[in-house]
Amino acid sequence: MDQNCHVEPIQKAVLDSVLKNADTTLLAVSGMGCVNCAARVRNGLIPLDGVHHAEIYLESGLVEVYFDGSKITQAMLVNAVAGAGNDGRHHYKAVVVGQSFHIEPA
Repeated sequence: MDQNCHVEPIQKAVLDSVLKNADTTLLAVSGMGCVNCAARVRNGLIPLDGVHHAEIYLESGLVEVYFDGSKITQAMLVNAVAGAGNDGRHHYKAVVVGQSFHIEPA
């Protein structure tokens, strides 16, 4: 393993009730080639205010993001993925392929 590629994953605690009521989006991410890339992409999303959780599916190149749609837009998520490869060696690109927004009852 390339030691220069190692990424320490960011931890973020979130309650199940928050995830249950969160908006979700599914991103197709190109450029993730290993578990360190997956961690780098996740680390690019998790610190954003309003992102609760990001589940990476490395083998399929998908990322499921749980977030607060009143604080975060899908464009912000796409930009965060691109920014995760800001080291000159890694380049990631995300495209929204699915979404689900939580709607509060009237």
